[in-house]
Amino acid sequence: MEEDQDFLFFIKKVKEHTSIDLALYKEAQMKRRLTTLRMKRGYQTFVSFFDAMMKNKELFYEFLDRMTINVSEFWRNPNRWELVESRFVPEMLKKNRRLKVWSAACSTGEEPYTLAMILAEQGALNDVHLLATDIDEGALDKARKGVYLDRSLRDVPEKYVKKYFRQEQLMYHVSDELKKQVKFQKQNLLVDSFDTGFDLIVCRNVIIYFTEEAKHVLYQKFSRALKPGGLLFVGSTEQIFSPGQYDLEPADTFFYRKKGV
Repeated sequence: MEEDQDFLFFIKKVKEHTSIDLALYKEAQMKRRLTTLRMKRGYQTFVSFFDAMMKNKELFYEFLDRMTINVSEFWRNPNRWELVESRFVPEMLKKNRRLKVWSAACSTGEEPYTLAMILAEQGALNDVHLLATDIDEGALDKARKGVYLDRSLRDVPEKYVKKYFRQEQLMYHVSDELKKQVKFQKQNLLVDSFDTGFDLIVCRNVIIYFTEEAKHVLYQKFSRALKPGGLLFVGSTEQIFSPGQYDLEPADTFFYRKKGV
């Protein structure tokens, strides 16, 4: 019982100091992941771990990294990205060259840079407002630098690797052309308000970690943020079973279109 109280106190203190509500995440997964981190770092209780986190920025970033489950690859699930490239983006550009695109929970930047490559290939990158947000400042710092291990690029088409990256030993540097067009900023999806009028919102492999109540709130917020006809692109384990309640309808597997067009 004391162990439960210890973790509940940790949840309370994290929310007070960071506005991150760990109670909105699936408890068993979150507790297991954070217990592993706490013990690895040599703290007997979550209370002592929290105190250390508040004094040590590196430990705090490690906590955020563990909490946000950064799985980082470009072009993850390539057949879905091919659909973005060959169908959805061309359809959008026919209607409007000045698209508004958002990569939500963008982690270390692979996803928004994938979007940027697709838009650049279609000659539209300079006309598009491309926003990328995440709760983790450490991940955002990495994203802004745009430097990645070769393994992150394993699914990127070869022509794009040559065109949009500069290789230095095992590291690949994203081109300045892409970096200057992506606006990275910090955001807590569950607490902060969203901008509106988006043509495309990409939020993949994050929602799965939230409770059903938190998912419901998030889908409502995403729907309000989309313009009529806009698309929400989710991860391969995040199918929305009743999209109609959010004013959405299936557009393809893992793509949902906002009704109203």
